[in-house]
Amino acid sequence: MAGRRCAEWRFPTAKQQKAEETARRLAEAQRRRVSVDDDEAWWASVLADPRAETNRPDARRTLAEIGSSELKVECLKCFRVVRIARDDAMTRFDVGSLWKEVAMRLLADGCMSRTGRHEKDGCWPDFR
Repeated sequence: MAGRRCAEWRFPTAKQQKAEETARRLAEAQRRRVSVDDDEAWWASVLADPRAETNRPDARRTLAEIGSSELKVECLKCFRVVRIARDDAMTRFDVGSLWKEVAMRLLADGCMSRTGRHEKDGCWPDFR
């Protein structure tokens, strides 16, 4: 009935051990084949793809670096939208000003949605 040891059924058979060893060897060989160069080349090709470009101005760019003619910032809390022409923004603010700072100043007059806590009051900008 039962084997010599009480937990004999818990151990893998010789066939199962051989299959596990083969799978382990294949995984190690695959890991050795994939190198860092392949990963870097893949990312370089993804970022070089023209479909990866966006027309949204980056918040870290200056007004002089942004190419779009109209700048738009939206509050994610009260959904207020402020639009300004790039030329108007350049005359009103410094040409070297960051878009993030300009957008925060445009939304600075307060958020329509008040929480009651001064840390959380104010607009949450979404740069577009």
